[in-house]
Amino acid sequence: MKNHFLYVAALAVTLFGTSCSSDDGGDSTPAEFVVAFQNPSLSFDTVDSEKQINLVFSTTAPEDGSVTISFTTENTEYDTDFTTEPAAASGQLTVDFTGGATGTAFTFNKLQDAIEGTTKAVNFTISAVSVADAKIQGNTQLAVSFTETAAPSGSVSPEVGGPNEDNQVYVDLSSLTQTSAKRDSWDLGFYSGSDFRVAINGSIYMAVAALESTDIDAVTEADVETLQPQVAVGTFDAANTVYVDDVTGSLDGTAIAAISETDADNPVYLVNLGFAVGTTEPEVGSEAVKGDARGWKKIRILRSGEDYILQYADLDATTHEEMTISKAAGHHFTFFSFDTEEVVDVQPQADRWDINFTVFTNEIEGFGSYGYADFITTNSLSGALAYPVETATIAYADFALADVDEASFEDDQRGIGSQWRNGGGPGTLPSLKNDVFFVLKDTDGNLYKIRFTALTNESGVRGYPAFEFELL
Repeated sequence: MKNHFLYVAALAVTLFGTSCSSDDGGDSTPAEFVVAFQNPSLSFDTVDSEKQINLVFSTTAPEDGSVTISFTTENTEYDTDFTTEPAAASGQLTVDFTGGATGTAFTFNKLQDAIEGTTKAVNFTISAVSVADAKIQGNTQLAVSFTETAAPSGSVSPEVGGPNEDNQVYVDLSSLTQTSAKRDSWDLGFYSGSDFRVAINGSIYMAVAALESTDIDAVTEADVETLQPQVAVGTFDAANTVYVDDVTGSLDGTAIAAISETDADNPVYLVNLGFAVGTTEPEVGSEAVKGDARGWKKIRILRSGEDYILQYADLDATTHEEMTISKAAGHHFTFFSFDTEEVVDVQPQADRWDINFTVFTNEIEGFGSYGYADFITTNSLSGALAYPVETATIAYADFALADVDEASFEDDQRGIGSQWRNGGGPGTLPSLKNDVFFVLKDTDGNLYKIRFTALTNESGVRGYPAFEFELL
């Protein structure tokens, strides 16, 4: 499930300082071919053993070629502490690329961790490019640390999956890693903390309603027929927020009430399973996140010591399935899928992610729950919070640590939300906002400024976000 960053290679002209065509409309100067590392640093924690190191080009490669990269080491030895793919020799490695490529990459394999209190590092430098007149500018060096340190800056293109937005992508800024899970791969999240709370999957527009019955086998479809139209996202009924989880991320507001130690206090719930990930191809610039309706279930959740007992069945079933769900140490939730009837991996460890790119069930005041594509939540349960800053107040480049307003951090996972893009409307497609950036406090207390640089790919296809960040 865990993937290291795969990046969109096209970068802004300012990153490389490349030349532009003349303004008079006459002969134009071909764009220079410039090569740089995507990011200036990477670090490993004790879990990671492999990372992809990306190089980006200012324009597509004019021909097949290669980049020669040299490296120096600090308390490390090749083949003992680390290796690379392709392999290195005599302090150098050669990374090939093909004509038309927008970048290339190599793999760094960590073989041994650093001993506590010691420093182990490898410093890479781009030393040559085979293409005639190519230039090496921007991030010409990259430092790899064997001990975790907060990345000072970076550019990230989360693999959301295009206009169907197949994936929820969890990004950890300090370690420059992302973890993804298909949106419809899970249904319920069982909280692993001291409380007994169960979340539903808002990224596929799930909704639940408590019933009066405590006998799951006695509930039939006829019993809930009049309730079903209400238990849905996007009904434009202000009262329907009771059927979805608190949009701020507070566990006190889960649509499923806290699970009681007293069995008789735990009712049966009607569950709208939402929609599968869409598969149709929408018009350029639009999205198609909703696929087929996934149907309905009835569930009841009990407690057994520190475990949950999940009872579930189809609406007209007269018997039910039952499964014990244990809390997952070090994680916010244990996730369960009705499709596989198993516990599934979704989120990284509780403190190993900062923001999540996802489809989201939000609230429109006065109109109830509503589905949003291209949404970003923060890991508020682990203290990751964010707030927006308008460029009319201060420019992104000028914003410094002294400008951070701690009072602006609210305990709300929607600190970024949809505020990084314009929503669009009749005849107008959503677009990137250029007049706002964000301040993020990560799960380790590091402070970053974040600026979004893409909502679509170069062809205008939705679901290809990108952003850059700097440690304050």
